Amino acid sequence: MRQWLENVEQQYGLDNLTLHSRQLVVMSYSALMLLMLYRGFLLQGETFNWRPIVAFILPLVLFLPSIIGRRPRGHAWLAFVSLLYFTQGVMVATLPSQALRGVVEALVSLALFTGCMFYARFRSRQLQFRQ
Repeated sequence: MRQWLENVEQQYGLDNLTLHSRQLVVMSYSALMLLMLYRGFLLQGETFNWRPIVAFILPLVLFLPSIIGRRPRGHAWLAFVSLLYFTQGVMVATLPSQALRGVVEALVSLALFTGCMFYARFRSRQLQFRQ
């Protein structure tokens, strides 16, 4: 795996791979945030309650400074947190009335995981070579 990644880095360039993985992170992070906001609003009853919304989006919001600051370690931790959303999406997908939403949530969180892991690797290698 390591050799394959090093070959990919040489073939496509570290700057190009970092840029594309960053774009994947930003797009999937935004999509997952919107999905969680939608899910929080779905759980609303007759009166507005902010607790479900905060419970769904707070773990994502905590990583916003790492995404804005382009820190590889924060992206690596966000990858692990995205696996919680993946698990949640798989569990929701087993419900007959919400299968589509669960599958979309699982796929978006899987894209976030992949983008974060690649960004953490490529960005840390990029910073290592610049020093």
